[in-house]
Amino acid sequence: MWAIVRRIKIREHERGLVFRENAFEGVLRPGVHWLWDPLLRLRIDRLSVRDAWIDHAELDLIARSRELRAEARIVDLKDHERAIVRIDGRFEAVLGPGLYALWTVFHAVEVEGVNARGALFEHADLAAISVARGASRLLEAVVVEAGQVGLLFRDGRHEATLASGVYGLWKGVARAKVLTVELREQVLDVAGQEIMTADKVTLRLNAVVTYKVADPLVAVTAVEDYRQALYREAQLVLRAGIGARDLDALLGEKDAVARELDEALRARVAAIGLAVVSLGIRDVILPGEMKELMNKVTEARKAAEASLITRREETAAMRSQANTAKILETNPTLMRL
Repeated sequence: MWAIVRRIKIREHERGLVFRENAFEGVLRPGVHWLWDPLLRLRIDRLSVRDAWIDHAELDLIARSRELRAEARIVDLKDHERAIVRIDGRFEAVLGPGLYALWTVFHAVEVEGVNARGALFEHADLAAISVARGASRLLEAVVVEAGQVGLLFRDGRHEATLASGVYGLWKGVARAKVLTVELREQVLDVAGQEIMTADKVTLRLNAVVTYKVADPLVAVTAVEDYRQALYREAQLVLRAGIGARDLDALLGEKDAVARELDEALRARVAAIGLAVVSLGIRDVILPGEMKELMNKVTEARKAAEASLITRREETAAMRSQANTAKILETNPTLMRL
C-alpha cells in the first residue's frame, strides 16, 4: 500500500500543480500531502509564487480550472483587447492578445483592460506605461509639442485632431499615424529670384515671407508639401508683380510694391490653409553694368543739381546788386553817405 502512495511536501512559497496522465487535477497548497499513485502516472509541477507571473507550458489547462482562481488572476485577451498590468502599485507590463495568469499570493495584482479597436490610446500614466515590459512591441508613443497640433489618420482617413501632449498608438490594430503641424509663425526665404522688369532689366531679388498655418488639416491634405507650395506661390507672385513695373517705379515705390505683393500672396495661399503675416522685399540686386549706368545717372543728376544751385545763387547775387544800384541811383544823398 505504502509503495503506491506518494508523499508530497509543498513549502510556503510554492504551489504544486497536479497532473495525472497529462490531465490537470488540482493545486497543492503549503503542507504535506499524500497522493494515491498506483500506476505511477502522477506528475507534480512545483511553481514559486514569489514571481507573480505563472509560466507553464500547459497554462491553457490550468487556467480553465477553478482551483487556481482563488490565488491567481487569469487574463484572457482577444484580438482587439489589450491589458495594462500593475504589480504592487508599479506598472509591470502591457499585454497583447493571449492567455496569461498571475499569482496574487504575495503581490497585489491589478489588470486594466483596454479596448484597442480605436487606434488611439490615452492614459494619465502613459509615460510610465510606455516603458513597461512589452510596451515597445504593442504601443507607439507620440509627442505633440507645445505650439503644435497633431492630426491622427487611421486607414487613410482623418480621425482626430490632437492638442499638445503625449499619446499612444496601438500597433497592429490599424494603419494609423499622427502628423504634427507647427502652428507658430514661420519664416520662408525666397532668395535668388531672377526677374525681368517691364523695361527689360533683369535683376535678382530676395524676399522673405512670414506665415503660419491657419487650417492644419487643409494644409496637409490639399498639397503634398505646404512649405514648397508656399514657396512656389511666392515665386509666381513676385514674377507677376515685378515684371509689370519699370525699374524706376520698382526702386521708387518699394514699400508699395511689397504691400501689393503681400495682398496677392495672401489670396493665393488661403486655399491651402496658410495665412501670410507679411511679405517683404529684402534685397534688389542689379547687374554690374546697370549699377555703373545708374551711378553715372546719379552722378549727372547730382552735378546738375549742384549747377542749378550755383546759378540760383549767382542770380540772387546779381539781383541784389541791381537793387542796390537802383536805390543809389534814385537817392544821391544815400550814395554820398
